Amino acid sequence: MVIRVNKVKIIGGEWRGRNISFPDIEGLRPTPVRVRETLFNWLQYDILGSRCLDLYSGSGALGFEAASRGAKEVVLVENNAQVCRQLKANTEMLSAAMIKVVQSDVFRHLSGDAQAFDVVFLDPPFGKGLALQTLQWLEDKDWLASGAKVYLEVEKTLDLDELPSHWNLLKSKRAGAVSYYLFTRE
Repeated sequence: MVIRVNKVKIIGGEWRGRNISFPDIEGLRPTPVRVRETLFNWLQYDILGSRCLDLYSGSGALGFEAASRGAKEVVLVENNAQVCRQLKANTEMLSAAMIKVVQSDVFRHLSGDAQAFDVVFLDPPFGKGLALQTLQWLEDKDWLASGAKVYLEVEKTLDLDELPSHWNLLKSKRAGAVSYYLFTRE
């Protein structure tokens, strides 16, 4: 069986213009370039020297982009073994020592020893009800630093009324069938 490989371009920082590869797997949808540009404009003062957690990392586009722009540590959490192999290959190709790839179910990972992260990227598979539950676990299990920024990319029909009351919406936009948000935790 031949697995097709796709590519996504890093748009800023040290690796600007470099491509990272990801397998052609159903449901794996990298954050589009225009959405990433908007997101990293929103985060322009928050990435340098930060600790970033990329849950449901898929192609790794968000985590690699953060590392390219000066994050001191990036943890990519992905359950699919084939995708993790490619994430590790991309890490080696870029000599990205600040990136750690963790093959794990997100909830199993969040059940482990918590580390406080400054920026969290959350782009779960659509239509599976994972977004709100993952956000609650991040909060309840102490994975967020004080003042952490949380990026959420979800289907535009998702209702976000159940977010913790001390989370403030900083920015939001829509692109096609996708809504994306940037929250801060007070």
